[in-house]
Amino acid sequence: MAEKEFSFENEAYRKTYWHTCSHIMAQAIKRLYPEVKLAIGPAIDNGFYYDVLAPFGFNPEIMEKIEAEMRKICKEKLKLERFELPREDALELMKDEPFKVELINDLPEDAAISFYKQGEFIDLCAGPHLDSTGRVKGNAIKLLSCASAYWRGDSNRESLQRIYGIAYPKKEQLDEYIARIEEAKKRDHRKLGKDLGLYLLMEEGPGFPFFLPKGMVLKNTLIEYWREVHKRFGYVEISTPMMLNRALWERSGHWQHYKDNMYTTVIDETDFAIKPMNCPGGMLVYRSEPHSYKELPLRVGELGLVHRHELSGALHGLFRVRCFTQDDAHIFMTWDQMRDEIKKVIELFDEVYSVFGLSYEIEVSTMPEDHMGEVEVWDFATDTLKAACEDMGKKYTINEGDGAFYGPKLDFHLADSLGRTWQCGTIQLDMQLPERFELEYTGADGEKHRPAMIHRVVFGSIERFIGVITEHFAGAFPLWIAPQQVIVLPVTDRAGDYADLIAKRLNDSGFRVEVDHRSEKLGYKIREAQGMKIPYMVVVGDKDIENNTVSIRHRSGVDLGAMSYEDFEALLIEEQSTKSIK
Repeated sequence: MAEKEFSFENEAYRKTYWHTCSHIMAQAIKRLYPEVKLAIGPAIDNGFYYDVLAPFGFNPEIMEKIEAEMRKICKEKLKLERFELPREDALELMKDEPFKVELINDLPEDAAISFYKQGEFIDLCAGPHLDSTGRVKGNAIKLLSCASAYWRGDSNRESLQRIYGIAYPKKEQLDEYIARIEEAKKRDHRKLGKDLGLYLLMEEGPGFPFFLPKGMVLKNTLIEYWREVHKRFGYVEISTPMMLNRALWERSGHWQHYKDNMYTTVIDETDFAIKPMNCPGGMLVYRSEPHSYKELPLRVGELGLVHRHELSGALHGLFRVRCFTQDDAHIFMTWDQMRDEIKKVIELFDEVYSVFGLSYEIEVSTMPEDHMGEVEVWDFATDTLKAACEDMGKKYTINEGDGAFYGPKLDFHLADSLGRTWQCGTIQLDMQLPERFELEYTGADGEKHRPAMIHRVVFGSIERFIGVITEHFAGAFPLWIAPQQVIVLPVTDRAGDYADLIAKRLNDSGFRVEVDHRSEKLGYKIREAQGMKIPYMVVVGDKDIENNTVSIRHRSGVDLGAMSYEDFEALLIEEQSTKSIK
Protein backbone atom coordinates (compact mmCIF):
# COMPACT_ATOMS: atom_id res chain seq x y z
CA MET A 1 0.00 0.00 0.00
CA ALA A 2 1.30 3.46 -0.91
CA GLU A 3 2.90 5.43 1.91
CA LYS A 4 0.46 8.34 1.39
CA GLU A 5 -2.38 6.02 2.42
CA PHE A 6 -0.92 6.05 5.94
CA SER A 7 -0.60 9.84 6.18
CA PHE A 8 -2.97 12.52 7.46
CA GLU A 9 -3.42 13.69 3.86
CA ASN A 10 -5.59 10.61 3.44
CA GLU A 11 -9.00 11.32 5.00
CA ALA A 12 -9.74 7.63 5.60
CA TYR A 13 -6.49 7.15 7.51
CA ARG A 14 -7.03 10.39 9.44
CA LYS A 15 -10.51 9.28 10.53
CA THR A 16 -9.19 5.81 11.47
CA TYR A 17 -6.42 7.42 13.56
CA TRP A 18 -8.90 9.64 15.40
CA HIS A 19 -11.39 6.79 15.86
CA THR A 20 -8.64 4.78 17.53
CA CYS A 21 -7.90 7.79 19.75
CA SER A 22 -11.52 7.82 20.91
CA HIS A 23 -11.13 4.20 22.06
CA ILE A 24 -7.89 5.06 23.82
CA MET A 25 -9.69 7.90 25.61
CA ALA A 26 -12.57 5.59 26.59
CA GLN A 27 -10.08 3.03 27.94
CA ALA A 28 -8.30 5.72 29.95
CA ILE A 29 -11.61 6.93 31.41
CA LYS A 30 -12.67 3.40 32.41
CA ARG A 31 -9.27 2.74 34.02
CA LEU A 32 -9.48 5.90 36.11
CA TYR A 33 -13.25 6.01 36.70
CA PRO A 34 -14.82 2.53 36.34
CA GLU A 35 -18.26 3.86 37.32
CA VAL A 36 -18.52 5.92 34.11
CA LYS A 37 -20.87 4.52 31.45
CA LEU A 38 -19.84 4.76 27.80
CA ALA A 39 -22.13 5.82 24.97
CA ILE A 40 -20.54 6.47 21.54
CA GLY A 41 -17.13 7.76 20.40
CA PRO A 42 -16.73 8.61 16.73
CA ALA A 43 -14.11 10.45 14.71
CA ILE A 44 -15.35 13.83 13.43
CA ASP A 45 -14.04 16.38 10.93
CA ASN A 46 -11.57 17.84 13.43
CA GLY A 47 -10.65 15.14 15.91
CA PHE A 48 -12.85 12.85 17.96
CA TYR A 49 -15.17 12.74 20.95
CA TYR A 50 -16.73 10.27 23.36
CA ASP A 51 -20.12 10.66 25.05
CA VAL A 52 -20.19 9.38 28.63
CA LEU A 53 -22.51 9.31 31.62
CA ALA A 54 -20.64 10.22 34.81
CA PRO A 55 -21.64 11.25 38.36
CA PHE A 56 -19.14 14.14 38.21
CA GLY A 57 -18.09 16.89 35.83
CA PHE A 58 -14.98 16.59 33.67
CA ASN A 59 -13.01 19.60 34.89
CA PRO A 60 -9.53 20.57 33.58
CA GLU A 61 -7.79 18.58 36.33
CA ILE A 62 -9.65 15.37 35.42
CA MET A 63 -9.05 15.99 31.71
CA GLU A 64 -5.29 16.21 32.39
CA LYS A 65 -5.40 12.87 34.25
CA ILE A 66 -7.19 11.27 31.29
CA GLU A 67 -4.61 12.69 28.87
CA ALA A 68 -1.78 11.26 30.99
CA GLU A 69 -3.44 7.83 31.05
CA MET A 70 -3.93 7.99 27.27
CA ARG A 71 -0.20 8.58 26.84
CA LYS A 72 0.47 5.49 28.99
CA ILE A 73 -1.86 3.38 26.83
CA CYS A 74 -0.04 4.54 23.70
CA LYS A 75 3.29 3.50 25.23
CA GLU A 76 1.85 0.06 26.09
CA LYS A 77 1.44 -0.62 22.34
CA LEU A 78 -1.71 -2.65 22.86
CA LYS A 79 -2.87 -4.66 19.85
CA LEU A 80 -6.37 -3.87 18.58
CA GLU A 81 -8.23 -7.09 17.81
CA ARG A 82 -11.62 -7.32 16.10
CA PHE A 83 -14.07 -10.13 16.90
CA GLU A 84 -17.78 -10.86 16.49
CA LEU A 85 -20.33 -12.39 18.88
CA PRO A 86 -23.89 -13.72 18.63
CA ARG A 87 -26.51 -11.32 19.99
CA GLU A 88 -26.98 -13.11 23.33
CA ASP A 89 -23.23 -13.25 24.00
CA ALA A 90 -22.85 -9.61 22.93
CA LEU A 91 -25.57 -8.53 25.37
CA GLU A 92 -23.94 -10.53 28.17
CA LEU A 93 -20.55 -8.95 27.44
CA MET A 94 -21.99 -5.42 27.53
CA LYS A 95 -24.49 -6.01 30.38
CA ASP A 96 -22.85 -3.29 32.53
CA GLU A 97 -22.96 -0.72 29.71
CA PRO A 98 -26.66 0.22 29.23
CA PHE A 99 -26.05 2.43 26.18
CA LYS A 100 -24.18 -0.37 24.41
CA VAL A 101 -26.99 -2.79 25.25
CA GLU A 102 -29.50 -0.40 23.67
CA LEU A 103 -27.38 -0.12 20.52
CA ILE A 104 -27.11 -3.91 20.24
CA ASN A 105 -30.86 -4.36 20.67
CA ASP A 106 -31.48 -1.83 17.90
CA LEU A 107 -29.30 -3.67 15.38
CA PRO A 108 -31.06 -5.71 12.65
CA GLU A 109 -31.46 -9.41 13.42
CA ASP A 110 -28.92 -10.39 10.79
CA ALA A 111 -26.35 -7.71 11.69
CA ALA A 112 -22.78 -8.72 12.48
CA ILE A 113 -22.12 -7.56 16.06
CA SER A 114 -18.45 -6.67 16.18
CA PHE A 115 -16.14 -5.56 18.97
CA TYR A 116 -12.58 -4.24 19.30
CA LYS A 117 -10.30 -5.32 22.15
CA GLN A 118 -7.15 -3.53 23.32
CA GLY A 119 -5.64 -4.88 26.49
CA GLU A 120 -8.35 -5.17 29.13
CA PHE A 121 -10.69 -2.80 27.25
CA ILE A 122 -13.43 -4.00 24.88
CA ASP A 123 -15.81 -1.74 22.98
CA LEU A 124 -18.77 -2.35 20.69
CA CYS A 125 -17.62 -0.98 17.35
CA ALA A 126 -17.78 -1.49 13.58
CA GLY A 127 -14.28 -0.02 13.11
CA PRO A 128 -11.94 0.42 11.39
CA HIS A 129 -8.98 1.03 13.71
CA LEU A 130 -5.21 1.12 13.71
CA ASP A 131 -3.55 -2.18 14.58
CA SER A 132 -1.92 -0.92 17.79
CA THR A 133 -2.26 1.88 20.32
CA GLY A 134 1.47 2.38 19.75
CA ARG A 135 0.66 3.88 16.35
CA VAL A 136 -0.73 6.94 18.16
CA LYS A 137 1.79 9.51 19.38
CA GLY A 138 0.94 10.09 23.02
CA ASN A 139 2.68 13.47 23.19
CA ALA A 140 0.51 14.75 20.32
CA ILE A 141 -2.86 14.16 22.02
CA LYS A 142 -4.90 17.00 23.49
CA LEU A 143 -8.34 16.92 25.12
CA LEU A 144 -9.96 20.19 24.16
CA SER A 145 -13.28 20.62 25.91
CA CYS A 146 -16.34 19.02 27.46
CA ALA A 147 -19.93 19.85 26.52
CA SER A 148 -23.36 18.44 27.28
CA ALA A 149 -25.11 16.19 24.76
CA TYR A 150 -28.38 14.26 24.86
CA TRP A 151 -28.26 10.54 24.21
CA ARG A 152 -29.18 10.07 20.57
CA GLY A 153 -29.90 13.79 20.28
CA ASP A 154 -33.20 13.37 22.17
CA SER A 155 -33.84 16.06 24.78
CA ASN A 156 -36.09 13.60 26.64
CA ARG A 157 -33.21 11.15 27.10
CA GLU A 158 -30.12 11.10 29.36
CA SER A 159 -27.89 14.17 29.46
CA LEU A 160 -24.35 13.03 28.73
CA GLN A 161 -20.94 14.70 28.76
CA ARG A 162 -19.16 14.91 25.40
CA ILE A 163 -15.37 15.07 25.67
CA TYR A 164 -13.65 16.43 22.56
CA GLY A 165 -10.07 15.67 21.63
CA ILE A 166 -7.54 16.10 18.85
CA ALA A 167 -4.40 14.15 17.95
CA TYR A 168 -1.69 14.24 15.28
CA PRO A 169 1.20 12.01 14.22
CA LYS A 170 3.67 14.76 15.21
CA LYS A 171 3.86 17.12 18.19
CA GLU A 172 4.60 20.02 15.83
CA GLN A 173 1.27 19.43 14.06
CA LEU A 174 -0.56 19.51 17.38
CA ASP A 175 1.19 22.74 18.35
CA GLU A 176 0.19 24.32 15.04
CA TYR A 177 -3.42 23.22 15.58
CA ILE A 178 -3.50 24.63 19.13
CA ALA A 179 -2.07 27.91 17.81
CA ARG A 180 -4.86 28.04 15.21
CA ILE A 181 -7.44 27.39 17.91
CA GLU A 182 -6.04 30.21 20.06
CA GLU A 183 -6.08 32.54 17.06
CA ALA A 184 -9.67 31.50 16.33
CA LYS A 185 -10.64 32.41 19.92
CA LYS A 186 -9.21 35.91 19.39
CA ARG A 187 -11.27 36.17 16.21
CA ASP A 188 -14.53 34.95 17.76
CA HIS A 189 -17.17 37.14 16.11
CA ARG A 190 -19.29 37.18 19.26
CA LYS A 191 -16.50 38.86 21.23
CA LEU A 192 -15.35 41.12 18.39
CA GLY A 193 -18.92 42.13 17.59
CA LYS A 194 -19.34 43.41 21.13
CA ASP A 195 -15.86 44.94 21.46
CA LEU A 196 -16.14 46.79 18.14
CA GLY A 197 -19.70 47.96 18.80
CA LEU A 198 -21.20 46.04 15.86
CA TYR A 199 -23.84 43.69 17.27
CA LEU A 200 -25.06 42.15 20.49
CA LEU A 201 -26.65 38.84 21.49
CA MET A 202 -28.93 39.20 24.51
CA GLU A 203 -30.82 36.83 26.79
CA GLU A 204 -34.02 38.77 26.10
CA GLY A 205 -33.89 37.63 22.48
CA PRO A 206 -31.96 34.35 22.14
CA GLY A 207 -31.13 33.81 18.49
CA PHE A 208 -32.34 37.31 17.55
CA PRO A 209 -29.28 39.55 17.05
CA PHE A 210 -29.23 43.27 17.86
CA PHE A 211 -27.32 45.40 15.34
CA LEU A 212 -25.73 48.59 16.68
CA PRO A 213 -25.06 51.75 14.59
CA LYS A 214 -21.62 50.59 13.40
CA GLY A 215 -22.97 47.13 12.69
CA MET A 216 -25.74 48.67 10.61
CA VAL A 217 -23.14 50.54 8.55
CA LEU A 218 -21.40 47.22 7.86
CA LYS A 219 -24.68 45.44 7.10
CA ASN A 220 -26.00 48.19 4.82
CA THR A 221 -22.68 48.42 2.96
CA LEU A 222 -22.86 44.70 2.20
CA ILE A 223 -26.47 45.12 1.06
CA GLU A 224 -25.53 48.04 -1.20
CA TYR A 225 -22.76 45.92 -2.72
CA TRP A 226 -25.22 43.01 -3.17
CA ARG A 227 -27.62 45.30 -5.03
CA GLU A 228 -24.88 46.73 -7.23
CA VAL A 229 -23.62 43.28 -8.25
CA HIS A 230 -27.09 41.89 -8.89
CA LYS A 231 -28.10 44.87 -11.01
CA ARG A 232 -25.07 44.24 -13.24
CA PHE A 233 -26.02 40.56 -13.55
CA GLY A 234 -29.57 41.39 -14.66
CA TYR A 235 -31.65 40.87 -11.50
CA VAL A 236 -34.74 42.80 -10.43
CA GLU A 237 -35.66 43.10 -6.73
CA ILE A 238 -38.94 42.44 -4.94
CA SER A 239 -40.20 42.26 -1.35
CA THR A 240 -42.81 39.77 -0.15
CA PRO A 241 -44.80 39.63 3.14
CA MET A 242 -43.21 38.24 6.27
CA MET A 243 -46.37 36.29 7.18
CA LEU A 244 -48.57 34.22 4.87
CA ASN A 245 -51.46 31.80 5.46
CA ARG A 246 -51.34 28.06 5.98
CA ALA A 247 -52.85 27.27 2.57
CA LEU A 248 -49.77 28.76 0.88
CA TRP A 249 -47.34 26.76 3.02
CA GLU A 250 -49.32 23.57 2.39
CA ARG A 251 -49.15 24.23 -1.33
CA SER A 252 -45.39 24.80 -1.19
CA GLY A 253 -44.88 21.66 0.92
CA HIS A 254 -43.29 23.52 3.82
CA TRP A 255 -46.21 22.82 6.17
CA GLN A 256 -45.69 19.09 5.65
CA HIS A 257 -41.88 19.07 5.52
CA TYR A 258 -40.76 22.07 7.65
CA LYS A 259 -43.54 22.94 10.12
CA ASP A 260 -41.46 22.17 13.24
CA ASN A 261 -39.05 24.96 12.24
CA MET A 262 -41.80 27.53 11.57
CA TYR A 263 -43.37 30.10 13.89
CA THR A 264 -47.15 29.99 13.54
CA THR A 265 -50.11 32.00 14.77
CA VAL A 266 -53.85 32.37 14.18
CA ILE A 267 -55.39 35.48 12.58
CA ASP A 268 -59.16 35.73 12.04
CA GLU A 269 -59.46 32.00 12.76
CA THR A 270 -56.94 31.17 10.01
CA ASP A 271 -53.51 29.60 10.55
CA PHE A 272 -50.58 31.77 9.46
CA ALA A 273 -46.84 31.21 9.50
CA ILE A 274 -43.93 33.65 9.59
CA LYS A 275 -41.88 32.82 6.52
CA PRO A 276 -38.81 30.62 7.08
CA MET A 277 -37.81 31.30 3.46
CA ASN A 278 -38.81 33.63 0.64
CA CYS A 279 -39.64 31.08 -2.09
CA PRO A 280 -43.46 30.77 -1.84
CA GLY A 281 -43.92 34.55 -1.91
CA GLY A 282 -41.74 34.64 -5.01
CA MET A 283 -44.02 32.03 -6.62
CA LEU A 284 -47.04 34.25 -6.03
CA VAL A 285 -45.28 37.25 -7.57
CA TYR A 286 -44.45 35.23 -10.71
CA ARG A 287 -48.05 33.97 -10.97
CA SER A 288 -49.48 37.47 -10.64
CA GLU A 289 -49.10 38.16 -14.37
CA PRO A 290 -48.63 36.16 -17.60
CA HIS A 291 -45.14 35.55 -18.94
CA SER A 292 -43.62 34.88 -22.34
CA TYR A 293 -40.53 32.89 -23.22
CA LYS A 294 -39.07 36.20 -24.40
CA GLU A 295 -38.88 37.38 -20.73
CA LEU A 296 -36.96 34.32 -19.60
CA PRO A 297 -34.69 33.86 -17.81
CA LEU A 298 -36.32 36.11 -15.21
CA ARG A 299 -33.91 36.77 -12.32
CA VAL A 300 -35.70 38.00 -9.19
CA GLY A 301 -33.82 38.94 -6.00
CA GLU A 302 -35.17 39.48 -2.50
CA LEU A 303 -33.50 40.51 0.75
CA GLY A 304 -36.15 38.93 2.95
CA LEU A 305 -36.18 38.74 6.75
CA VAL A 306 -36.97 35.12 7.62
CA HIS A 307 -37.51 33.31 10.91
CA ARG A 308 -36.72 29.71 11.79
CA HIS A 309 -37.28 27.93 15.08
CA GLU A 310 -33.83 26.60 15.91
CA LEU A 311 -33.28 24.62 19.11
CA SER A 312 -31.62 26.72 21.81
CA GLY A 313 -28.64 24.35 21.97
CA ALA A 314 -27.97 24.88 18.25
CA LEU A 315 -27.77 28.69 18.46
CA HIS A 316 -24.29 30.10 17.90
CA GLY A 317 -23.67 33.82 17.56
CA LEU A 318 -24.52 35.02 14.06
CA PHE A 319 -23.74 31.59 12.58
CA ARG A 320 -27.00 30.00 13.76
CA VAL A 321 -29.80 32.44 14.58
CA ARG A 322 -33.59 32.44 14.58
CA CYS A 323 -34.08 35.43 12.32
CA PHE A 324 -31.87 36.60 9.47
CA THR A 325 -31.86 38.46 6.19
CA GLN A 326 -31.64 35.89 3.41
CA ASP A 327 -30.05 37.30 0.26
CA ASP A 328 -32.32 35.26 -1.91
CA ALA A 329 -32.96 35.12 -5.62
CA HIS A 330 -35.19 32.97 -7.81
CA ILE A 331 -34.48 32.47 -11.48
CA PHE A 332 -37.37 31.36 -13.69
CA MET A 333 -36.24 29.84 -16.98
CA THR A 334 -36.86 27.32 -19.71
CA TRP A 335 -35.36 23.89 -19.20
CA ASP A 336 -32.80 24.43 -21.94
CA GLN A 337 -31.59 27.64 -20.22
CA MET A 338 -30.87 25.83 -16.97
CA ARG A 339 -27.22 24.92 -17.52
CA ASP A 340 -26.18 28.39 -18.69
CA GLU A 341 -28.02 30.07 -15.81
CA ILE A 342 -26.21 27.91 -13.26
CA LYS A 343 -22.93 28.95 -14.85
CA LYS A 344 -23.91 32.65 -14.63
CA VAL A 345 -24.68 32.22 -10.93
CA ILE A 346 -21.27 30.61 -10.39
CA GLU A 347 -19.70 33.61 -12.19
CA LEU A 348 -21.51 35.93 -9.79
CA PHE A 349 -20.33 33.87 -6.81
CA ASP A 350 -16.75 34.01 -8.10
CA GLU A 351 -16.86 37.80 -8.25
CA VAL A 352 -18.36 38.25 -4.79
CA TYR A 353 -16.16 35.78 -2.92
CA SER A 354 -12.96 37.03 -4.56
CA VAL A 355 -13.69 40.53 -3.26
CA PHE A 356 -13.36 39.19 0.28
CA GLY A 357 -10.38 36.96 -0.48
CA LEU A 358 -12.42 33.81 0.13
CA SER A 359 -11.80 30.60 -1.80
CA TYR A 360 -14.35 27.80 -1.89
CA GLU A 361 -15.07 24.15 -2.52
CA ILE A 362 -18.30 22.84 -4.07
CA GLU A 363 -20.49 19.95 -2.94
CA VAL A 364 -23.24 18.48 -5.09
CA SER A 365 -26.02 17.52 -2.66
CA THR A 366 -28.29 14.81 -4.04
CA MET A 367 -31.86 13.54 -3.46
CA PRO A 368 -32.81 12.98 0.21
CA GLU A 369 -35.19 10.26 1.38
CA ASP A 370 -37.81 12.89 2.21
CA HIS A 371 -38.32 14.45 -1.21
CA MET A 372 -40.95 15.53 -3.71
CA GLY A 373 -41.03 14.56 -7.38
CA GLU A 374 -39.93 11.74 -9.66
CA VAL A 375 -36.46 10.19 -9.50
CA GLU A 376 -35.95 10.80 -13.24
CA VAL A 377 -36.42 14.55 -12.76
CA TRP A 378 -34.00 14.53 -9.84
CA ASP A 379 -31.42 12.67 -11.92
CA PHE A 380 -31.73 15.19 -14.75
CA ALA A 381 -31.36 18.14 -12.35
CA THR A 382 -28.36 16.58 -10.59
CA ASP A 383 -26.63 15.84 -13.89
CA THR A 384 -27.25 19.44 -15.01
CA LEU A 385 -25.58 20.82 -11.86
CA LYS A 386 -22.56 18.58 -12.41
CA ALA A 387 -22.32 19.52 -16.08
CA ALA A 388 -22.42 23.26 -15.28
CA CYS A 389 -19.56 22.84 -12.79
CA GLU A 390 -17.54 20.88 -15.32
CA ASP A 391 -18.16 23.55 -17.99
CA MET A 392 -16.74 26.13 -15.57
CA GLY A 393 -13.73 23.96 -14.72
CA LYS A 394 -14.95 23.61 -11.13
CA LYS A 395 -14.18 20.48 -9.12
CA TYR A 396 -16.86 19.11 -6.81
CA THR A 397 -17.55 16.34 -4.32
CA ILE A 398 -20.81 14.44 -3.87
CA ASN A 399 -22.84 14.85 -0.66
CA GLU A 400 -25.30 11.99 -0.94
CA GLY A 401 -28.86 12.58 0.25
CA ASP A 402 -28.40 16.16 1.48
CA GLY A 403 -30.42 18.01 -1.16
CA ALA A 404 -33.48 20.11 -0.32
CA PHE A 405 -36.79 18.23 -0.37
CA TYR A 406 -37.65 19.88 -3.70
CA GLY A 407 -34.36 19.55 -5.59
CA PRO A 408 -30.58 18.92 -5.67
CA LYS A 409 -28.13 21.73 -4.98
CA LEU A 410 -24.60 23.02 -5.10
CA ASP A 411 -23.27 24.04 -1.69
CA PHE A 412 -20.32 26.45 -1.60
CA HIS A 413 -17.99 25.99 1.38
CA LEU A 414 -15.88 29.11 1.88
CA ALA A 415 -12.35 28.87 3.30
CA ASP A 416 -11.29 31.73 5.59
CA SER A 417 -7.84 33.04 6.53
CA LEU A 418 -7.40 30.25 9.11
CA GLY A 419 -8.36 27.53 6.64
CA ARG A 420 -11.74 26.91 8.28
CA THR A 421 -14.72 26.29 6.01
CA TRP A 422 -18.17 27.86 6.15
CA GLN A 423 -21.20 26.82 4.12
CA CYS A 424 -22.64 30.03 2.68
CA GLY A 425 -23.63 30.06 -0.99
CA THR A 426 -26.16 27.63 -2.42
CA ILE A 427 -27.60 26.98 -5.88
CA GLN A 428 -30.72 24.79 -5.76
CA LEU A 429 -32.53 23.46 -8.81
CA ASP A 430 -36.30 23.11 -8.45
CA MET A 431 -38.79 21.51 -10.80
CA GLN A 432 -41.29 20.85 -7.98
CA LEU A 433 -42.52 24.27 -6.80
CA PRO A 434 -43.25 25.48 -10.36
CA GLU A 435 -45.44 22.36 -10.67
CA ARG A 436 -47.16 22.82 -7.30
CA PHE A 437 -47.86 26.50 -8.02
CA GLU A 438 -48.82 25.82 -11.64
CA LEU A 439 -46.35 28.39 -12.97
CA GLU A 440 -46.48 28.93 -16.71
CA TYR A 441 -45.02 30.84 -19.61
CA THR A 442 -46.09 31.06 -23.23
CA GLY A 443 -43.54 29.44 -25.52
CA ALA A 444 -42.54 30.31 -29.09
CA ASP A 445 -45.14 27.76 -30.21
CA GLY A 446 -47.93 29.74 -28.53
CA GLU A 447 -48.51 26.92 -26.01
CA LYS A 448 -48.29 27.02 -22.21
CA HIS A 449 -45.14 25.51 -20.66
CA ARG A 450 -43.84 24.92 -17.13
CA PRO A 451 -40.66 26.85 -16.22
CA ALA A 452 -37.81 25.41 -14.20
CA MET A 453 -36.44 27.41 -11.30
CA ILE A 454 -33.23 28.10 -9.41
CA HIS A 455 -33.12 29.13 -5.75
CA ARG A 456 -29.79 30.71 -4.82
CA VAL A 457 -28.09 32.71 -2.10
CA VAL A 458 -24.60 34.23 -2.24
CA PHE A 459 -23.97 35.32 1.34
CA GLY A 460 -26.31 32.63 2.69
CA SER A 461 -27.62 35.21 5.08
CA ILE A 462 -26.32 38.71 5.70
CA GLU A 463 -25.93 37.97 9.40
CA ARG A 464 -24.01 34.71 8.96
CA PHE A 465 -21.75 36.26 6.34
CA ILE A 466 -20.98 39.15 8.70
CA GLY A 467 -19.95 36.58 11.31
CA VAL A 468 -17.74 34.81 8.77
CA ILE A 469 -15.94 37.93 7.56
CA THR A 470 -15.61 39.28 11.12
CA GLU A 471 -13.52 36.21 11.95
CA HIS A 472 -11.86 36.07 8.52
CA PHE A 473 -10.53 39.64 8.89
CA ALA A 474 -10.26 39.44 12.72
CA GLY A 475 -12.46 42.56 12.81
CA ALA A 476 -9.98 44.53 10.66
CA PHE A 477 -12.40 44.99 7.78
CA PRO A 478 -11.21 46.29 4.41
CA LEU A 479 -11.61 50.05 4.05
CA TRP A 480 -14.67 49.85 1.81
CA ILE A 481 -16.80 48.00 4.40
CA ALA A 482 -15.16 49.27 7.62
CA PRO A 483 -17.87 50.90 9.77
CA GLN A 484 -15.45 53.72 10.63
CA GLN A 485 -12.81 54.30 7.98
CA VAL A 486 -10.78 57.20 9.39
CA ILE A 487 -10.28 58.83 12.76
CA VAL A 488 -8.68 62.26 13.04
CA LEU A 489 -6.49 62.80 16.10
CA PRO A 490 -5.59 66.42 16.96
CA VAL A 491 -2.33 66.57 18.92
CA THR A 492 -3.30 69.74 20.79
CA ASP A 493 -6.43 71.81 21.33
CA ARG A 494 -4.97 74.30 18.82
CA ALA A 495 -5.28 71.64 16.12
CA GLY A 496 -8.95 71.00 16.86
CA ASP A 497 -10.39 73.29 14.17
CA TYR A 498 -7.97 71.93 11.56
CA ALA A 499 -8.95 68.36 12.54
CA ASP A 500 -12.64 69.25 12.07
CA LEU A 501 -11.88 70.75 8.65
CA ILE A 502 -10.07 67.57 7.53
CA ALA A 503 -12.94 65.42 8.80
CA LYS A 504 -15.53 67.57 7.01
CA ARG A 505 -13.67 67.32 3.69
CA LEU A 506 -13.42 63.54 4.03
CA ASN A 507 -17.07 63.21 5.04
CA ASP A 508 -18.09 65.37 2.09
CA SER A 509 -16.14 62.97 -0.14
CA GLY A 510 -18.22 60.05 1.19
CA PHE A 511 -15.88 58.60 3.80
CA ARG A 512 -16.90 57.58 7.32
CA VAL A 513 -14.83 59.79 9.64
CA GLU A 514 -14.82 60.88 13.27
CA VAL A 515 -12.63 63.26 15.29
CA ASP A 516 -11.28 62.32 18.72
CA HIS A 517 -11.25 65.60 20.66
CA ARG A 518 -10.70 63.98 24.06
CA SER A 519 -7.97 65.35 26.30
CA GLU A 520 -6.01 62.12 26.27
CA LYS A 521 -2.39 61.50 25.34
CA LEU A 522 -1.83 60.89 21.63
CA GLY A 523 -0.27 57.46 22.22
CA TYR A 524 -3.35 56.34 24.13
CA LYS A 525 -5.70 57.53 21.37
CA ILE A 526 -3.60 55.77 18.70
CA ARG A 527 -3.62 52.49 20.63
CA GLU A 528 -7.37 52.75 21.17
CA ALA A 529 -7.99 53.45 17.47
CA GLN A 530 -5.85 50.43 16.55
CA GLY A 531 -7.83 48.33 19.03
CA MET A 532 -11.04 49.44 17.30
CA LYS A 533 -9.50 48.29 13.97
CA ILE A 534 -9.99 51.70 12.30
CA PRO A 535 -8.06 51.53 8.99
CA TYR A 536 -6.48 55.01 9.07
CA MET A 537 -5.49 57.52 11.76
CA VAL A 538 -4.92 61.12 10.69
CA VAL A 539 -2.66 62.84 13.22
CA VAL A 540 -2.67 66.64 12.97
CA GLY A 541 -0.50 69.05 14.93
CA ASP A 542 1.09 72.49 14.58
CA LYS A 543 3.43 71.42 11.76
CA ASP A 544 0.53 69.97 9.76
CA ILE A 545 -1.39 73.24 10.14
CA GLU A 546 1.67 75.23 9.08
CA ASN A 547 2.45 72.98 6.07
CA ASN A 548 -1.20 72.20 5.18
CA THR A 549 -0.49 68.44 5.50
CA VAL A 550 -1.79 65.41 7.37
CA SER A 551 0.29 62.73 9.12
CA ILE A 552 -1.08 59.23 8.42
CA ARG A 553 -0.85 56.03 10.40
CA HIS A 554 -2.28 52.67 9.32
CA ARG A 555 -3.93 50.40 11.88
CA SER A 556 -1.19 47.82 11.20
CA GLY A 557 1.24 50.18 12.93
CA VAL A 558 2.87 51.46 9.73
CA ASP A 559 3.60 55.21 9.84
CA LEU A 560 2.97 56.60 6.34
CA GLY A 561 4.32 60.02 7.33
CA ALA A 562 3.12 63.47 6.28
CA MET A 563 1.36 64.04 2.97
CA SER A 564 -1.00 66.53 1.41
CA TYR A 565 -4.70 66.15 2.03
CA GLU A 566 -5.19 65.56 -1.71
CA ASP A 567 -2.71 62.67 -1.74
CA PHE A 568 -4.39 61.05 1.28
CA GLU A 569 -7.84 61.39 -0.25
CA ALA A 570 -6.54 59.86 -3.50
CA LEU A 571 -5.11 56.94 -1.50
CA LEU A 572 -8.53 56.36 0.12
CA ILE A 573 -10.39 56.65 -3.18
CA GLU A 574 -8.08 54.11 -4.83
CA GLU A 575 -8.37 51.65 -1.95
CA GLN A 576 -12.15 52.02 -1.74
CA SER A 577 -12.88 51.87 -5.47
CA THR A 578 -10.77 48.72 -5.97
CA LYS A 579 -12.20 47.12 -2.80
CA SER A 580 -8.68 46.31 -1.68
CA ILE A 581 -8.53 43.80 1.19
CA LYS A 582 -5.18 44.99 2.62
